[in-house]
Amino acid sequence: MDIEQTTNTSDKRAVLKLLVALSIPTVLEQILSTLLQYVDTAMVGQLGEQATAAVSVTTTITWLVNSLSSALGVAVLAMIAKAVGSGDKKRAQGIAGQALLAVIVCGVVIGGISIILSPFIPVWMGAEQAVQKPASRYFLIVSLPMVFRASSTILGAAIRATQNTKTPMLISMGANIINAVLNVVFIYICGWGVVGAALASAISYVFSGIGMFVAYRKNPWLWWPWRKFAIDKKILREALVISVPVLATSMVSCLGYVFFAGMVSGMGTTIFAAHSIAVTAETIFYIPISGMRTATSAMVGNALGEHNQEKFENTRNLSVIITLAMMFVSGIVLYFVSYPLMSLFTNSDAVAVLGAKMLRLVAFSEPFFGLTIVLEGIYYGLGRTRYPFFVESGSMWGVRILLTYFCVNVWHLDLQAVWYCMIADNVCKAVLIAIPFLGKRGKHMNVREE
Repeated sequence: MDIEQTTNTSDKRAVLKLLVALSIPTVLEQILSTLLQYVDTAMVGQLGEQATAAVSVTTTITWLVNSLSSALGVAVLAMIAKAVGSGDKKRAQGIAGQALLAVIVCGVVIGGISIILSPFIPVWMGAEQAVQKPASRYFLIVSLPMVFRASSTILGAAIRATQNTKTPMLISMGANIINAVLNVVFIYICGWGVVGAALASAISYVFSGIGMFVAYRKNPWLWWPWRKFAIDKKILREALVISVPVLATSMVSCLGYVFFAGMVSGMGTTIFAAHSIAVTAETIFYIPISGMRTATSAMVGNALGEHNQEKFENTRNLSVIITLAMMFVSGIVLYFVSYPLMSLFTNSDAVAVLGAKMLRLVAFSEPFFGLTIVLEGIYYGLGRTRYPFFVESGSMWGVRILLTYFCVNVWHLDLQAVWYCMIADNVCKAVLIAIPFLGKRGKHMNVREE
């Protein structure tokens, strides 16, 4: 019995060590990316309200555009991680070949559609006439390197599936730094304004896409000879089965955020400003969980390929414990720094005070949000993507949107009530997505039978 307990402890330590080692690079990557996005937003903001509107008016559409490659990235990560776990290099390389095909098709099709629709999207998003032309140019320029954007997402996921998160981190860091430096050159030195900001982003996308492709071709698990490439319908079909629910989840979520923001925007300028800035300020506190989700997905996929029940259970349990601990600390920090954080984004005391009040409310729900994200990563690592879609759809529209509609349009309540609706959505998602793990089947989920 003592020997068995010692072995289990050693296994847990090994899993914990690997989980931390894989998540830290992704966390650092996300932190730097978010900080540079803040700098990017501030640089454009110096050009005036119209420039800011021109860049931000197509943000929601950009999320939708990125959701396809992100969904395919989830499928590629799950499938390659499983192949790596089983030691099947041939299958991993076969999936890698189809991943490159997905990059090209996704980049060409989505990029082409985005370019064609670029003159109309700002109009459809309700942009003022003075903003429509620069917004259209911005969206057009950042859509041109869509193949490289798809490469960064999909091939980056393939690399992470082989338990290499450091290389994608370094490539992304390089791309973000290039973007920041070129922003200074193009926006301020050359005086190109919004077009300069778009060119800086486009060039950074090209750098990231090429960097991921080079790293992908150098990875022994992903390398395959060009002459042996052929379309594999079975692999593509499996990828679609995994990725379509993820894509649907992203679309449902994005549309939900659009409706949610639309209802809040009708409550007044100060209220909407406080709401929008508070949502942006809160984002940085989610970053560690994004890294944990990626690491967890890769390790769960590996455990599935190895048919290693102990590794799966250790990964699941440790990732949940670490996530809850991190988000508990994150919530405490957010509670106490809410006003100084809001003050970084606005010089209006009324906006800062109201936004800080909302952040202190949501601080208590951080562990629930973190639990949802990490459990979603476990589902994705197992290739089970349909249940998270049902949870997101039901909770987003049945809890957040429906309750917010009544609070704003029927009961005419304040912003605090709206944020309570958002918190209720976070709690509901966490409970629903955890239910399968709480039952008898979930506690003893056997990856040997998957």
